[in-house]
Amino acid sequence: MSFPIPTLSRIGGELQLESVSLTELAHQYGTPTYVYSARAMRDAYGAYAEALAGVPSQVCYAVKANSNLAVLGVFARLGAGFDIVSGGELSRVLAAGGRAEKVVFSGVGKRGDEIAQAIECGIQCFNIESAAELDQISRIASYLGKTAPVAFRVNPAVDPKTHPYISTGLRSNKFGVDFDEALALYRRAQTLPGLRVSGIACHIGSQLLDPAPVVEAADKVLGLVDRLAAEGILLDHIDLGGGLGIRYQDEAPPSVADYLAPLIARFGQRREKLCFEPGRSLVGNAGLLLTRVELLKHGVEKNFAVVDAAMNDLARPALYDAYHASVPVSERQGTAAACYDIVGPICESGDFLARERELAIADGDLLALLSAGAYGMTMSSNYNTRPRAAEVLVDGERTFLARSRETVESLYLNEHALPASF
Repeated sequence: MSFPIPTLSRIGGELQLESVSLTELAHQYGTPTYVYSARAMRDAYGAYAEALAGVPSQVCYAVKANSNLAVLGVFARLGAGFDIVSGGELSRVLAAGGRAEKVVFSGVGKRGDEIAQAIECGIQCFNIESAAELDQISRIASYLGKTAPVAFRVNPAVDPKTHPYISTGLRSNKFGVDFDEALALYRRAQTLPGLRVSGIACHIGSQLLDPAPVVEAADKVLGLVDRLAAEGILLDHIDLGGGLGIRYQDEAPPSVADYLAPLIARFGQRREKLCFEPGRSLVGNAGLLLTRVELLKHGVEKNFAVVDAAMNDLARPALYDAYHASVPVSERQGTAAACYDIVGPICESGDFLARERELAIADGDLLALLSAGAYGMTMSSNYNTRPRAAEVLVDGERTFLARSRETVESLYLNEHALPASF
């Protein structure tokens, strides 16, 4: 069987990530646990670096995909930049060893304190997503006596042909400024105090499997950049976002080199630095969620494998009806396969992690839910007062506890029981 995670293999019937047995890892750290491969992340980043060799460029890892400090540390040591959408993510990047001058700050709702934090830290650029935000950053930068580098995230109205919940470049989406209004906004930015016009940004969506919509959007951006230059508004970088998809089931995404090739052909010889903001393609297939079967429930119409992970741990199936391959950690001989829905213990009918999977399993078996390195832990919650999973980083034969499992007591540490006197 070919796994979408390149560093996952089965040896003697047992799954291992890099050189670490998942059975031993579950014994050491318990379940549910997210497990990440450092080698897979380095290789994924290396594919971008190799494709962009010789091109003035910067790869900014999209922190929202997986914001664990150890994961951020892997990319910081590779020299990556970072794409953030909150002050909290900026604090994480700095705590992990990332450099502020390689940070771009996106997002439609930056708070005043977050803007001030980013200005004081000296980030590379704000990706502005509205006229109101432009004025807000100008006011805050002027008050601080600083100059904020800015770019507009333009909305090119290009259909990315992906799930509507992760489409971000259409006129009906909340992101970016309307393409037809961008020129006037750049002119206005030139007149406001506390600002330095630095670049332009565009991001049309996530889990993109066809580079054609990205190329279409890039061509529109290129035309706008040239119109700006004709008016004397010169940019130092062009940010074409992220969004390259990965294989979850039977998708056939382009390689990083093939995805970038038409963009490099258009922009590679220009004076502006070319920037990208990959997230899923760097970490999605570097991680899995390890879970244990609590019991098998055989119903009239369906069979259920009830596991100790749930929709609070991995929300994507319930949110997008997303597919994650579900693989027994140990091959079971002599057990007939049956069709199961893999579900958790949460009191919601939407609490499923996989549907209609043929599995030869028994109570107590371990399952690995693959391709869970992106938008797994970062989207998790404590619904039903469930402590969130542990996170472990694997590097060769070594394991590192990147996040301890939460305790129930920690979940209400900041709450206050009602006193009798109230």
